[in-house]
Amino acid sequence: MNITPQQLSHAHVLVVGDVMLDRYWYGAVDRISPEAPVPVVRITREENRLGGCANVAYNVVSLGGQASLLSVVGDDDASHLLEDLLAKTGIASHLGRDSQLKTTVKLRVIGRQQQLLRVDFENTPQNEVLASQTDQFLKLLPAHKVVLFSDYGKGGLAHVSHMITAARAAGKAVLIDPKGSDYSRYAGATCITPNRAELEQVIGKWRTEAELVQKAHALRQNLQLDALLLTRSEEGMTLFDAQGELTVSAQAREVFDVTGAGDTVIATLASLVAAGLSLRDAMPLANKAGGVVVGKFGTATVSYEELMA
Repeated sequence: MNITPQQLSHAHVLVVGDVMLDRYWYGAVDRISPEAPVPVVRITREENRLGGCANVAYNVVSLGGQASLLSVVGDDDASHLLEDLLAKTGIASHLGRDSQLKTTVKLRVIGRQQQLLRVDFENTPQNEVLASQTDQFLKLLPAHKVVLFSDYGKGGLAHVSHMITAARAAGKAVLIDPKGSDYSRYAGATCITPNRAELEQVIGKWRTEAELVQKAHALRQNLQLDALLLTRSEEGMTLFDAQGELTVSAQAREVFDVTGAGDTVIATLASLVAAGLSLRDAMPLANKAGGVVVGKFGTATVSYEELMA
């Protein structure tokens, strides 16, 4: 099923969730430290990228869609860097500020083409800031066709169930990249997109495909979801909906780095649904986008040309 750039240009997606700064330090590894059995990395280059739900929004605009981003940041250097990066992308950002909050930063140290270490800087936002986010959400809602909640478990989606109810009442499709073992707060969404490990946390391990099908549909019906999309890495992905199951096989030509692949999949899905496709028609293209992005290093995006190639 093909889609035109014209259709995508009218696809308005509201991305809500936990925003972060992805920082990369690249260096040369020439020796082992005399202090401990670890490599010494001599940093030669630094790079900052949009991370968390900001990367999701960036994937929407990279495809040619329109993205608004609603999140909470601290009042620190990382938040200003994030704002500068966002300003260059064409994402309409609406960032709440909490001076008590440390903007989430994931620092990855890279040597010899591989990740040697990841360091996380973070804490949890205050409830007052999250409550004000709900008011802003209601103001932004009418201008968007799809709402995409990107949950990284950092506290940015404390009021997600109210937002889902409001979005569905306004006739919007709601897509969620879930976290944690309690999915009850996602009840009533259009579609959730867990990976294998995330779904196992909720429904337990499955021994056979038949057992997975039974458990996935039970969860979908229990949460009153239109669909559940399971991303299965090398096994592709499976959509469970009222019509049954639809599986597409993986398309990665060469897996280089899986960082952010889930972001690309759900952003592509949301963009295509906002452009008028059904979940069943959008899924093979979202699968293809995931296959393209794992061939790139770090948090990355896919263009319209790459998707249609």
